[in-house]
Amino acid sequence: MEIGIGAPVSGAWAGPAELARFGALAEELGYDSLWTFQRLLAPADGGGGFVYQSVLDPLIALGYLAAHTTRARLGVAVLNLPFVSPTHLAKQASTLDVLSGGRLDLGLGIGWSPLEFTASNATTERRGARAEEFVAALRAQWAESPVHFEGEFYTVPASRMDPKPVQQPGPPILLGGAVPAAMERAGRLADGWISRSATVLSEIAADIAIVRNAAERAGRDPGAVRIVNRGVVRYDPTGVGTPDQDGKRLLLSGSAEQIRGDVAWLAEQGVTEVFYDLNWDPQVGDPAADKTAALERAEEILRALSPSAAG
Repeated sequence: MEIGIGAPVSGAWAGPAELARFGALAEELGYDSLWTFQRLLAPADGGGGFVYQSVLDPLIALGYLAAHTTRARLGVAVLNLPFVSPTHLAKQASTLDVLSGGRLDLGLGIGWSPLEFTASNATTERRGARAEEFVAALRAQWAESPVHFEGEFYTVPASRMDPKPVQQPGPPILLGGAVPAAMERAGRLADGWISRSATVLSEIAADIAIVRNAAERAGRDPGAVRIVNRGVVRYDPTGVGTPDQDGKRLLLSGSAEQIRGDVAWLAEQGVTEVFYDLNWDPQVGDPAADKTAALERAEEILRALSPSAAG
C-alpha cells in the first residue's frame, strides 16, 4: 500500500508557500505521492460545496511542486478531458514528466459540471467513446515520431511532438468514474482507476471487482491495475470519528490508529494506493477557514498519519 497526500490546492491552505512547504514535508515524512484535482468554475450563488469554491489549476500546481520536491510522485485526480484537446494535454503532460524527472501520474475524468461544459464549449454527447479515443490519441503522441492519429473525434496530422515523456510509453493514465461503464473502461484501457470523494468505502470491493474483471476480459493482468483511493479523512484524535447514516463510524474517520486500521482493511479489499486529501476537511479546505489554524491542523494530521510515524 502506497500512501500519499492531497496537495494544498483548495481553500485556506492553498498557495505557493504552502505547496512548497507541504511538498517538502510530505517527502520528509515518507509519503509516496502528492495529488491535485480540477475545478474550473463554482456556482455564482456559492453552492456546490466549500471544496470547489477556490481551487488552483492542477497541472500548474504540479509544475510548482515538481520544482520543490525530488522524490514523491505527482498526480492529478482528476483532470476532465472534455475541456481540453488531447494534443494540448499531451504536450503539458510530457513537459511535466520531463520537468519532474518522470514522476507524473495523469488522472482523467469525463466531467460532470454543466457550468464547465458550457464555459468550455464542450459536449456531453458520447463522452465514453470520446474518452477512449482521447486516451489513444494521447498515447500516440507520446510514442515515436512522426505522429499521425486519425479518429472519429480527434485528428493529429503527421507531425512531431518533442520532447517525449521520461516515462515510456508515457505517464501512467488513471481513469476516474463512479458508474460501471466508467470502471470497466478503466480496467480495459488504463493503468489504474481512481475512486471519487463520495465513494462508499465500505462497498469499494464491488467497484474494484468491476475494474479488474474488465481488465481480465480485455486480456490484461487484473492485478497490475492500480486502484487509487482519494481518502477523505475526518481526523478526530479522540477516536469518536464520524458516524454514517446507520450510526457506524465512517472509514477514514477517528484517530490516527483507527485510520491506519481502515487503510489496512482497504488494502485487503484490493486498494493499492490511498492519498489523504485534506482539501475535503472543512477546517483546512474551506476558503473561509482561518489560515493559521488550517495550516496547523493540516500539519498535525499529516504528521500523525505519516508513514514514518507508523514505522
